Amino acid sequence: MSDTTKEYIDKFWELLDEILNAILFVLIGLELVIIPIENRIIFLSSVLLLLSLLARYISILVPSLLISLREKISQNTMMILTWGGLRGGISIALALSIPSGMNKEIWVMVTYVIVCFSILVQGLTIGKLAGRKI
Repeated sequence: MSDTTKEYIDKFWELLDEILNAILFVLIGLELVIIPIENRIIFLSSVLLLLSLLARYISILVPSLLISLREKISQNTMMILTWGGLRGGISIALALSIPSGMNKEIWVMVTYVIVCFSILVQGLTIGKLAGRKI
């Protein structure tokens, strides 16, 4: 393949990815219209959001302790890796695929809250965190 053909193929797949992500977020938006928002779901979402950040930190900490035998990893690097763990379309697609009898509405809402926090808060603040000196 020529370089031009490779470039067109890459652009095609990028466009298809963006279109499918947009469709996925429209589907979740339509799903959220029928889900009642309750305080317990918001509380559960907040707790699970904090747990997901903690799990991400631990999943980075354990290998870094093994690597630290050879090389020092700074706390700033650990925070950037933890905060940069963005979640998105795959999580929402998995939540939408849960059968109705398994509390699907709760899982969809919790997943949506975590994904929105990840994209909006983490995604918009990762640059400032990376630029910060410790």
